[in-house]
Amino acid sequence: MSTGRVRTKKKTPPVDHSPDNLPLRSSGRQVRRKAAEAAEDDEDASEKKYRKCEKAGCTATCPVCFASAAERCAKNGYTSRWYHLSCGEHFCNECFDHYYRSHKDGYEKYTAWKRIWTSNGKSEPSPKAFMADQQLPYWVQCTKPECGKWRQLTKEIQLTSQIAKTYRCGMKLNNSTKVEGPDHCSMPEDLRVAEVSDHWWYSMLILPPLLKDSVAAPLLSAYYPDCVGMSPSCTSTHRLVGESNAIKMEHLKTPPTIAGMNKYFQPFYQPNECGKALCVRPDVMELDELYEFPEYSRDPTMYLALRNLILALWYTNCKEALTPQKCTHHIIVRGLVRIRCVRETERILHFMTRKGLINTGVLSVNPDQPLLPKDYHNKSVIVVGAGPAGLAAARQLQNFGIKLGIKMHKIGEKCDLIQEGGRITDPTIDKRMDFHFNSILDVVADWRKDKNQHQDIPLGDKIQEIYKVFIQESGIQFSDLEEKVLQFHVSNLEYACGSNLHEVSARSWDHNEFFAQFAGDHTLLNSGYSTIIEKMAEGLDIRLKVPVRSIDYTGEEVQVTATDGTLWKAQKVLVAVPLTILQKSAILFNPALSERKMKAINSLGAGVIEKIALQFPYRFWDSKIQGADYFGHVPPSSSKRGLFSVFYDMDPQRKCSVLMSVVTGDAVATMKNLDDKQVLQQCMIVLRELFKEQEVPDPVKYFVTRWNKDPWIQMAYSFVKTGGSGEAYDILAEDIQGKIFFAGEATNRHFPQTVTGAYLSGVREASKIAAS
Repeated sequence: MSTGRVRTKKKTPPVDHSPDNLPLRSSGRQVRRKAAEAAEDDEDASEKKYRKCEKAGCTATCPVCFASAAERCAKNGYTSRWYHLSCGEHFCNECFDHYYRSHKDGYEKYTAWKRIWTSNGKSEPSPKAFMADQQLPYWVQCTKPECGKWRQLTKEIQLTSQIAKTYRCGMKLNNSTKVEGPDHCSMPEDLRVAEVSDHWWYSMLILPPLLKDSVAAPLLSAYYPDCVGMSPSCTSTHRLVGESNAIKMEHLKTPPTIAGMNKYFQPFYQPNECGKALCVRPDVMELDELYEFPEYSRDPTMYLALRNLILALWYTNCKEALTPQKCTHHIIVRGLVRIRCVRETERILHFMTRKGLINTGVLSVNPDQPLLPKDYHNKSVIVVGAGPAGLAAARQLQNFGIKLGIKMHKIGEKCDLIQEGGRITDPTIDKRMDFHFNSILDVVADWRKDKNQHQDIPLGDKIQEIYKVFIQESGIQFSDLEEKVLQFHVSNLEYACGSNLHEVSARSWDHNEFFAQFAGDHTLLNSGYSTIIEKMAEGLDIRLKVPVRSIDYTGEEVQVTATDGTLWKAQKVLVAVPLTILQKSAILFNPALSERKMKAINSLGAGVIEKIALQFPYRFWDSKIQGADYFGHVPPSSSKRGLFSVFYDMDPQRKCSVLMSVVTGDAVATMKNLDDKQVLQQCMIVLRELFKEQEVPDPVKYFVTRWNKDPWIQMAYSFVKTGGSGEAYDILAEDIQGKIFFAGEATNRHFPQTVTGAYLSGVREASKIAAS
């Protein structure tokens, strides 16, 4: 049988390359034998015209070579072997030889590509990878709304985001104009396009798609590009090659960013980086992703490529809703697989939206264009509670289609401790006592390693016990000032816990520290949290001054009854009220909450702190604290610990001259018995002691919080009581029968005690409700 091979050095006259005119070897005996076989068996004659793809399951009966690189390319005729990339894309053995054989014209191009690939990537630089990355034609979709057909570009056209964004059938891509003549949109679409959507098509794909010039590339420069779904052949994915380790480490110290992205956004983990909250590993699918997209469990490359691209696009501009249409023109990859990528993007984007990874926050969404498709709209939800958790969930659900730009100031690290009398404490004393206090907490951490809940003791007791043992064994005697500074650090921990440490669990006081926490700077929202709260509340149906008395979920619909008798019904109800409301059974559930859930609710403490904000006629503190964002008050005795322990400068823009201070621990009980004017007087006594060398003016305005007395708040944030555990947060977050859901900082095990934790719990529950 003829193979069609010729010597490359020998000049030959032009020949007909059709399958019926392949050149034969010059042996006369072979010619006669072939002729005889052809006469006896017509099937052998037809076998010479074409050869099927040898890939099991491939539907291509007559493959066509897309490369057309070799002079003797088989086109749609016979070749000794077809190389399969997908069910609609093959290249012939002649084109394989053209690039792979060292004496062929295409070899130099292949080896140049191979050098770049091996220097940047991790996967094998095989001829198939070369063909997929460099030779496959691009496919682009007509942007005319009534058309939307996919067209294959000619081999020499390089697809760009601009072309993908503006392409229309018949467009001349060299000058971006439309060809005059008949309506090109009326021409039929290639039959191969329909096959791409079939479930089996992806399983027949030999190589996963690797995106070119992905928006995510600058954020992922520390990774092998082909491990995160990007092509190693693009200049945007070139890694740090040839540089010393010291230089590479210097690159990694500064979090990577892209144009238009807030410097505080870090959507991806960097290699060998410790845990950070709300980050994903760009090279690994997480458990919920694997559950939602099991088809990518064997090879997640395509999913990672699209997920990373979507995240990067969202963080580049999180002021506008990210839609599939905004993503598709950034998907640059050769071959039919681009069609599959574009179609999968919508599915992945909807999943990420539902999970609250993108399209979240104070986003304004057109009610006629919800973020999720109609399948999610057939639910009605009532949200009980309009704090950050309730508003976050309500905003998210409304944006999903279910019924129902902020400046920051970086807070510096400097915090002078000022003693009553006006003296600033020597920073070395502060550092020494801070080190000593943290050493005590390290001993607590070591002690609790083998302790269960029944062996738990109060954190305050354990700290005192360790402190006494240290004093006895070391013989060190702290000065009076050092003892006072130590009390300041104790009050700081009581501020963090929201309670006197004698009520806090020594075993689980910092349970959330075992999870990834937020990285980056501490910042102050210049315009305050109310800016976010008010923006989230815009357009929501909020009923104020309507306390809920009972929630009955015995029927198909949940009934919510207010204290004035008003009745509402819905398929789902989200309870986003403070922990104390649940502890005091201010809302009656029917059936009653389970013993397990009530035990978890009561194992958490309702922490209380209070604040006072004071506006002065001028910034009298500037000359002393020299630009610091806050300063500490060294308590004169342990009995005064927590009484205005830290003062924060709430006006870094220097427009309003506002200080805010906190009252924590046992001092909260002292303040509880004072009226607002008496609290102000106590605070001013402290301030005038701290700035005794100068005049401290009376404030022009002041405000004292009373969260402790507010009947629908009664607390600041939760903590784990002695004998409890962090698991209580998870139990409290569990839904009941897919009807009753719970949100709030006391349901967020990873980020309790924070507005951020409350907000994220609302986003979490919105996702659960949408999926249920």
